[in-house]
This record gives sequence, C-alpha cells and structure tokens, in this order.
Amino acid sequence: MFRKILRSLYYLKLKSINAAAEVAEKNKPAKENKIPISVAEIKIKLQNLFVDANDFVLREYSIGEKSKVKVLISFIDGLVNKKLINDHLLKPFMIDSILTKLDENLSGKNAVNFIEEYLLSTCELTKVSTFDETVHGILSGDTVLYIDGSRIALVINLRGWEMRQVAEPRTETVVRGPREGFVETIRTNTSLLRRKIKNPNLKFETLTLGKQTKTDVMICYIKGIAHEDIIATVRRRLKRINTDAILESGYIEEFIEDAPLGLFPTVGNSEKPDVVAGKLLEGRVAILCDGTPFVLTVPYLFIEAIQSSEDYYSRWVYASAIRILRLLALVITTMLPALYVAGLTFHQSVIPFKLLLTMAASRQGIPYSPFVEALLMLISFELLREAGIRLPRPVGQAISIVGALVLGEAAVQAGLASNPMVIITSITAITSFINVPLAGTIPFLRLAFLIAGNIVGLLGIMLVGLLFLLQLCAIRSFGVPYLSSFAPLSGSDLKDTLIRIPIWAMLTRPKALTWEYSKDLKYRMKIDYRQKED
Repeated sequence: MFRKILRSLYYLKLKSINAAAEVAEKNKPAKENKIPISVAEIKIKLQNLFVDANDFVLREYSIGEKSKVKVLISFIDGLVNKKLINDHLLKPFMIDSILTKLDENLSGKNAVNFIEEYLLSTCELTKVSTFDETVHGILSGDTVLYIDGSRIALVINLRGWEMRQVAEPRTETVVRGPREGFVETIRTNTSLLRRKIKNPNLKFETLTLGKQTKTDVMICYIKGIAHEDIIATVRRRLKRINTDAILESGYIEEFIEDAPLGLFPTVGNSEKPDVVAGKLLEGRVAILCDGTPFVLTVPYLFIEAIQSSEDYYSRWVYASAIRILRLLALVITTMLPALYVAGLTFHQSVIPFKLLLTMAASRQGIPYSPFVEALLMLISFELLREAGIRLPRPVGQAISIVGALVLGEAAVQAGLASNPMVIITSITAITSFINVPLAGTIPFLRLAFLIAGNIVGLLGIMLVGLLFLLQLCAIRSFGVPYLSSFAPLSGSDLKDTLIRIPIWAMLTRPKALTWEYSKDLKYRMKIDYRQKED
C-alpha cells in the first residue's frame, strides 16, 4: 500500500512538471522576423539567402495601370507546376480590364485583399506575416507572392513535382486484399487513409522535424478511439527530437521507441493503407513521414509479428491455422540449430539410435565441432541473403538460389559441412522469411540460443528462452505491455491473437490499447518514462 501511494505521488509530480513545461513552451515569445515592407528589400534578402541556388526563381512585375503596385513571386523550379503558375497566377494579373476597376485604391493592404478575392483562382491559399514562414513555404514547394507596401505574403499551393504512382508494395505481398501501397508523398498517403476511413474524427497533426531538412511529419489517430495519453506521449516524444535530418521514418523510430537497446521492435511499420487503417480503428496512433512509404504505428505488440492483413480477408479457421504455423516457424528458425548442436554435444541419448548413426556417419571427416559448423553455415546463409537483397533483382535471385545450391553441395563434398547441417540451415532459412517484422531480431536470438546450447545444452536453451521471455514481459510500447493480451492476461482480447475468431464475433476493441484492462497503476503508465525533471 505504501509503495502504491509513493508511486501515485511520483506520477502526480511528473505530470505537474510536464504540464508546467508545456505551458512555458506555449508562452515562449516567438522570434520576430517580419516581412520587409518593400519588394526591393525582399528581393535582396531572398537573393542573399538563396545565393548559388540556380533552381530558385524570382519574378517581379507591376499590376494596375495607374498605381503600378509591384509584386514578387518566388518558387523552386522542379517543386511547382509551372502551368498552374501561368494559368492561375500570372495570367490573371495581366488582365488590365479587371485591374483598372479598383486601380485607384490598389495599394498596400487593399492590394492584398483584392488579389486574394478577385485574382487568385486557387483553392489553397495562406496568409503569413513572418519571413521564415515564406521561406519554409518556398522550400516546401509552394509559390509565395509578396506585395509591395504590405507585410503580409500569400503562400499558394501550386506544387507539382514528380512522384511515384500508387502501386502494390513489395514488402507486404498478399494473395487476397487491396494491392495499393503508400508512396513517398505524405499528402497522397493521407488521402489513401481518408479513402479507407471516411470519418471526420480521423485527425492529422502536422509537425516539422529536422533542423536542416525541415521534414513534414504527421500524427494520425481517430479521436474518441485512440487513448489521449498515448496521443500526448507520441506528440511529446516527437517534439523532443533534436537532429539535423529526418530522411526516413526509421530515424523517427529510433528516437521514440521504448527499448532503444533491446532486440525487439516496439514501433510497427507498414506500407499498406488497409493495415494502418485497421490499426487506427483498434486505437493505435500512426506517424507519417514525408519522403517515405513506411508509416509507423504505436503501440506495437509482440503478437503483431505473427499477424498479417490477409488473415482478416480469409476464413477464420484457415487464418488461425496460419498464425499457429507462423509461431511455429519463429520457434524453428531461432532454436533448430541450437537444438541440433545441443543434441550432438550433450544429449546423444535423446536422439533415436538409427538417426544418431546416420548423423555420426555424415560427420566423419568434419574438422571442427557442430557449433563451429552451424555458425559457419548460418553466417554463409546471411551473406547469401544480403547479396540477394543488395544486387540487382535478376542477378540477386540467381545468386541466392544458385549460390545456396552450389555452395551447399560443394561444402558437403569437400567435408566442410554435413548433410544434416545443410538441411537444418535450409529449414532455418525458409522459416526466417515468414516472420518479416522480426527479421532484424531473429539472427541475434538464433545466435544466443546457439551459444547457450553449445555451452550447457538443453538447459542453456531453456535459460536463454526464459531470459527473453522475462524481457518481453518487462517491455512496454507507449505504456502498453508488449505481451498483451497474454501478460497481463485478458480473456476478451484473446479473440485476435493466435486464434482469430470470426469477424462478426469481434464486438470490442483491444482493452490493452484503451487501458481498460486494469485500473492498477503498475499497468497504467500515464506518463512518459523518458520525461526528465527540469
């Protein structure tokens, strides 16, 4: 009881510190950087800022027959659609028959209002009052219009760069289901999610990360479904990112993950809009990053590693059987080489006598122990896999297939590897491709089990497995236990774990994501453990 009271007081203290820090951040005065009132000053300032940038374009001209108000447009060549600029920006300004109607009053603020109301035929237009905002608009692909005599500029969305078309993602292929995938343009990705979830409660919050890259990042969630504490934690961790560049969502993942030194991922990613939409509907939060097709989702649970979007498009019996096979494949790919080494080194009596004779005969002439043999074969497999990925696709496939066959046969004939070891390596390789989300974790798990099996045998494998299980129980992803819904156990959430019940019977969302499974403070982490006291 005393520990609970202390924990409660500690949580309240940190919560008050976080609230005070947020208020101080909001009340912090912004640096004054007003737009010069003269177009000549603006032009000089822009030319000094974009010196030696041959893709930066400035176009100065006057409007009106009597007042001759000077205007200046600026943009980056290659980021805008020049046809839209000519049709919706330059052409209307050159129509003297319209301009002469209000020519006498066309100056300063009146010019800004007249241009906005009568000349610009664009649907997306923003008024800004600071020079930094205009520069950010130019670098983001917008066209900025400066008016002489006014400290207000118009940022006009006339973007039109080259982009990849929406196509089927190569990392998440399915037999049945949608074939569209995210692209590198963040606005296209938000539209793909809007098509899936036609709900005004689907919210997008925009942030800019990276001191040099100024990358647009969006937080996406469904208001009323996603827990407010999880949204606040995501927002807080993103705002604390202090780096020069954000070039891909993997940069963000390393900054916001819960266990940065752990083996298991605590932030999910996907290229498929239907996968991200399904996770949003369960109460998760998505993070979209401009310039990459991979969208991050949090919280991320261990059970998601053996789930696939196709499970929900197939019959529930088949989907459940496939999930069990994926879990079995995970056990095989991590433990099979270790079990082989432990059996030959410590537990020959467990192996059937005829099989033991066959294995002993195949190992005649092998100059090193089963552990070294297994280690060399697994390293060879990883090298072949990496070569198949990095080389051009036609050559890579030939290298991975022919190389494995030729090297395996040559190793057996040269007495460098036994036939059982080649078979075990092949099975291990095949099963490793089934659990793609854990592709970066499986080799380290396999190595740990292999070393333990060589030193202590089956007892070492069991101890290492227990240590990894304890680590999984201790990990949290944005306040949610990593092994939900097994630890802590939630009977109602087991409906979509190893066994997927029919969709018409899934009446509730996962309680782990909405934090309704327990009112105990040890299971409700309402504050970010990374938040430090000032």
